[in-house]
Amino acid sequence: MKKLAIAFLLVLSTSLHAQDKKPFRWGTDPTGGAPFVYQDDAGQYIGFEVELAAYLAKKLDHEPKMVAGDWSNLPQQLNKSPDVEGGIDVVLNGYELQEDLAGKYLPTRPYYVFRVVLMARKDNPAIRGWSDLYQRGGERKTVGVLGGTVAQDYLEKRFQKEIELLSNPDVANVIKLVRDKRLDATVQDSPAASYFLKEYPELAAVGEPVRPGFYVIYCRQDDKELVAKLDTAIADGIKDGTLQKIYEKYGLWTDDQERLLYWQSQPWPPPFHPEAEEKGEEKKDVPSPLPRLSRELAEAAWVTIKLSFLSFPIAMGIGLAVGVGRVYGPRWVRVPFTLYVEIIRGTPLLLQLFIIYYLIPDLLTRSGVGFLGDLGRALTPMIAGVLGLAINYSAYEAENYRAGLLAIPKGQMEAAQALGMSRFSAIWHVIVPQAIRIVIPPVTNDFIALFKDTSACSIILVVELTRKYNELFNFNRNLIVELAFLTAGLYLLMSYPLSIVARRLEHRLASQKGGAA
Repeated sequence: MKKLAIAFLLVLSTSLHAQDKKPFRWGTDPTGGAPFVYQDDAGQYIGFEVELAAYLAKKLDHEPKMVAGDWSNLPQQLNKSPDVEGGIDVVLNGYELQEDLAGKYLPTRPYYVFRVVLMARKDNPAIRGWSDLYQRGGERKTVGVLGGTVAQDYLEKRFQKEIELLSNPDVANVIKLVRDKRLDATVQDSPAASYFLKEYPELAAVGEPVRPGFYVIYCRQDDKELVAKLDTAIADGIKDGTLQKIYEKYGLWTDDQERLLYWQSQPWPPPFHPEAEEKGEEKKDVPSPLPRLSRELAEAAWVTIKLSFLSFPIAMGIGLAVGVGRVYGPRWVRVPFTLYVEIIRGTPLLLQLFIIYYLIPDLLTRSGVGFLGDLGRALTPMIAGVLGLAINYSAYEAENYRAGLLAIPKGQMEAAQALGMSRFSAIWHVIVPQAIRIVIPPVTNDFIALFKDTSACSIILVVELTRKYNELFNFNRNLIVELAFLTAGLYLLMSYPLSIVARRLEHRLASQKGGAA
């Protein structure tokens, strides 16, 4: 009985100790996918960083707690208190050692050494190495990349004028577009490349991996004690083989990882400008990048303008047809048009864009019909963005036009028919012009809203203004305020003139109504 009581007390003590453990809140974006963090068939999160976080928490005598966030904004979650919702202790999600980040947050010593890998289809003879990315008289090659990474920086510095660079926060979707022949190539960090080359046998790594870099864990500037403990835990894991076992489990152990132990004893972080250090040069004053960044934002604003002016007329045309059909059409027209409006308004724009750009072309390709597959592969991000915005806003415009049509007195139709006009002629020559005049103010307001909703097109690789802001922010985090004001100013320049037009139209309509009265 005494032994049983002791055993019970030991179990109770262990349980209470586990409950009292301080949480180790590590920020990650689980949508980033394998092999970092992803779900298995049972819905459990797995991945080499999940196991790494569990190992580090154990070494700290903490309880690991995964906190989800948007990948590009994970460092900003360090600005929150870890005790509030969304607050974290560390950023652990394939974050690379970068100068701007290391200036704002404390990086640990590296836990993984990666390289940048060029991937293309095996049956694509046009890309067999890095040199094939240079334009040689033909069209520029389309290359997908994860935004805000060393891979994007490498491509922009060496091939910016040679390729059409498309960034996206979803690595899996970018690689799948290469497999489906909708992108020519992609450049990814070696862990993602290793995983997806096994997943998609149609793809191959072409050319030698380049530009070795480090994955580090970022902490707050005042968390020096935590950084020291994490550095010790990483070093212990390298020495006792724990990290090697984790990486081998996911097929990620490479010869480059032998360098991890070396960097545990070297000055950290290493110089970001080693060429100047070797020559004994002082760091030169670098001119402000704001003029260049402003030009890039202005170019992205032009993409936003094109998206808006191409999609909204289509939305107006579809909306007018649907509105007329719902008010004056027979039942077999009214019912499907009503379903169309409710379905489009009841589902988010992001989902609609995803279906148009990713799902429909995939279904067309799988159909086995040659011209359908070609049609799916020909759907560019810009075309998909215009279609998605037009379809989404057409449902709202249909409601505007329906309200305008219902506001026209029934006597107008009766008078037109009494004069010998057919029902069709009366609708299009008498009713519709009056309805359009009534709905001009709300339609103009919707056009203004459309400018801001173009930001949703970033999910389908369209680099419009908001997407460009995010990309530039990832490499210029010390200019967050300046970039935010520039971006907001450009949106204001695009939308404010339309606001003035909308107000004038409202005043004119109101004065005309007053005069008629």
